[in-house]
Amino acid sequence: MTLEAFQQSDALTLGVELELQLVNTNHYNLTPYAPDMLALLKNAQVPGSIVPEVTTSMIEISTGICRDAQDALQQLTTTRDALVKAADRLNIALAGGGTHPFQQWHQQRIYDKPRFKEITALYGYLTKQFTIFGQHVHVGCPSADDALLMLHRLSRYIPHFIALSASSPFVQGQDTAFDSARLNSVFAFPLSGRAPFALHWEDFERYFDKMTATGVIHSMKDFYWDIRPKPEFGTVEVRVFDTPLSIERAAALAAYVQALGSWFLSESPFEPQEDDYLVYTYNRFQACRFGLEGTYVDLATSEQFGLREHILLTMQKIQSHVPEGSREALQQLRKTVNDGMNDARRLRDAYGEAQQLPEVVRQSTLRFRGTE
Repeated sequence: MTLEAFQQSDALTLGVELELQLVNTNHYNLTPYAPDMLALLKNAQVPGSIVPEVTTSMIEISTGICRDAQDALQQLTTTRDALVKAADRLNIALAGGGTHPFQQWHQQRIYDKPRFKEITALYGYLTKQFTIFGQHVHVGCPSADDALLMLHRLSRYIPHFIALSASSPFVQGQDTAFDSARLNSVFAFPLSGRAPFALHWEDFERYFDKMTATGVIHSMKDFYWDIRPKPEFGTVEVRVFDTPLSIERAAALAAYVQALGSWFLSESPFEPQEDDYLVYTYNRFQACRFGLEGTYVDLATSEQFGLREHILLTMQKIQSHVPEGSREALQQLRKTVNDGMNDARRLRDAYGEAQQLPEVVRQSTLRFRGTE
């Protein structure tokens, strides 16, 4: 199989995908209602799509092409409202968050779809442990080479994306001491982590051809990289975000990616190099473990920053590249950074007050539907 051609897309357009939890409204554990939800929503008039995910307690929604955060939020709101209406009919609820706080992986059921069965045959129990929930952001690129430049420039900001979106402190009923424990599950897959360093599409094509020749991969879907090119859409896809607790935060995270992309395209502030990845895994770990309170090593200067400080400095640099329809969303995101308030902290605070994880999930369902 050869790599498909990189399609045309408008530069800096956005697409947002969210993987969501389906929970029972009695005990707030995950519930296998994805087939029922999809049946109810079969003819729903929504801007993007609503599709199954690997286990039956998950569902994935996506927007169509968006111009800015305001557009993304409008589209997500339309789809969210359709989901909530269907969930109410089934007496279940939806929630964000990168992990469900107390579900048991062995109780999950694989969705009846050929690809998910193939994944299960290959990865065994890891497939059910993949009952985790992420946000993916697509950003449009003018060309294939621009996409690879965008990918490797964005890689420097992976710790930002992790810390800003972190919403998975609890796993199997325990506080993991990580802000984003979800990414530990992703890292268990052999084709996860960083993309290979290639700055020209023909080099990436050669890499893809070598990998397909081994039989290890068959398509781009087999790569679980933190960021990957999506040639069929003409985009780069950022995949490290935990699903946030609200669609407002999801739109704001997309706006941050878009503003960084605009900065890259207009100013080319630095040239990516292989050495950028010397501290990649360390910075990634710091963001997963400590969230906004982590450490960020700037390889270009060998300086160590507080991650929150580095995010705020970056937001200042890119301020002039934020489109009108994204300014309010990024302003709110910046405020949460100043306050040190990501969703992981919000979930821990909720548990500190309630001392019951089902109550934490119940509050998350209210936040998702916009009534908290």
